[in-house]
Amino acid sequence: MILDTQHSPWVGGVGAEAEVILLVYNEIYPVWTYSYLVLLFPVFLATDYLRYKPVILLQGLSLIVTWFMLLYAQGLLAIQFLEFFYGIATATEIAYYSYIYSVVDLSRYQKVTSYSRTATLVGFTVGSVLGQILVSVAGWSLFSLNVISLTCVSVAFAVAWFLPMPQKSLFFHHVHSTCKGVNGIKIQNGGIVTDTSASNHLPGWEDVESKIPLNVEEPPMEEPEPQPDRLLVLKVLWNDFLMCYSSRPLLCWSVWWALSTCGYFQVINYTQGLWEQVMPSRNAAIYNGGVEAVSTLLGAVAVFAVGYIKISWSTWGEMTLSLCSLLIAAAVYIMDTVGNIWVCYASYVVFRIIYMLLITIATFQIAANLSMERYALVFGVNTFIALALQTLLTLIVVDASGLGLEITTQFLIYAGYFALIAVVFLANGIVTIMKKYTKQEDPESSSQVTTS
Repeated sequence: MILDTQHSPWVGGVGAEAEVILLVYNEIYPVWTYSYLVLLFPVFLATDYLRYKPVILLQGLSLIVTWFMLLYAQGLLAIQFLEFFYGIATATEIAYYSYIYSVVDLSRYQKVTSYSRTATLVGFTVGSVLGQILVSVAGWSLFSLNVISLTCVSVAFAVAWFLPMPQKSLFFHHVHSTCKGVNGIKIQNGGIVTDTSASNHLPGWEDVESKIPLNVEEPPMEEPEPQPDRLLVLKVLWNDFLMCYSSRPLLCWSVWWALSTCGYFQVINYTQGLWEQVMPSRNAAIYNGGVEAVSTLLGAVAVFAVGYIKISWSTWGEMTLSLCSLLIAAAVYIMDTVGNIWVCYASYVVFRIIYMLLITIATFQIAANLSMERYALVFGVNTFIALALQTLLTLIVVDASGLGLEITTQFLIYAGYFALIAVVFLANGIVTIMKKYTKQEDPESSSQVTTS
């Protein structure tokens, strides 16, 4: 949501404007964080149980309600409900990113992932550039921009109705018989039995025709597909969770994912308020949309360059995370302390480029260290932990019921937060390097003993 302080009916002067900004960031924005956290896990289960498409439609409907209320809602309670519906929309994003994997073959996962990520970045860039041009050149109001946004999400909602309905999902809709397992787990008589011969690939549907006896004159009656017990599915989910996070490299990258995404959400959510304080929109032309577009484009270039980086991530990955987290902390600190809007813009661009670069590396490393194809599960858990940390940080630092700090103090805390992440991974990285070089020396000494 964009705060239009220039045309806000609550603004009656400089003091009133500051009060409105505090109200927005201390009592309105936190509602999105809380609702996103509460809804994420139920939506994850509902997405798999309903097979994606109904949740995608719910996302489109939530976006329509959000933008309609953004145009016409009045009063604090109404705006808080707006943030709640936006929380529904963001929580249901998992259905959009998971749907494509349920309708394409496993061999095309990399290609469709690239397509969906590219579509997201292109849409974000086009929207930012178009919004900046319409405001700066054509003199459009923010109300008109929100009308365009409402039209776009309405068209997307209409298109979603024509998507094909998937016939399978990750947990609830892929068991064809009572003895068919999930990634090495057989379901028999209400119990879970480990099947060590199972493949790591997503199980396919059994060929029913191959099981029809040839000497039977009448074809057997079709039986409805048995559904696994709901509690049993949760047990399978928990076993998969434990198996995935048993890998130390995966756990390391996941910890950084959760910690950094928490800080990233806080910075991008409240950076508009910092810019408004550094350079009020009523006093000068603002270029927030252009900055968002530039940061997205340069971030996409950095993400593309990741494929050409040659480095031993198992050895130097944690040190890289430490160094880049320190650079992020410096960018946030400069953004907060230097009272120049162009320096703020440049620091924000650097901040987003580094984060997008690292989150892409983290995504690849997590996928490479998975012992089974449970990408949605791991990414969902990482996001949930990030939101839990963000909720705690929001409750303490931002919310009016907590400290309710002003925006500059908040960003100082965010800079210290990323600096703390850098220190943690620096210490862990040093230990990892020392262990690796110690292991390299051990075989030499043991071989010498054997020779003598």
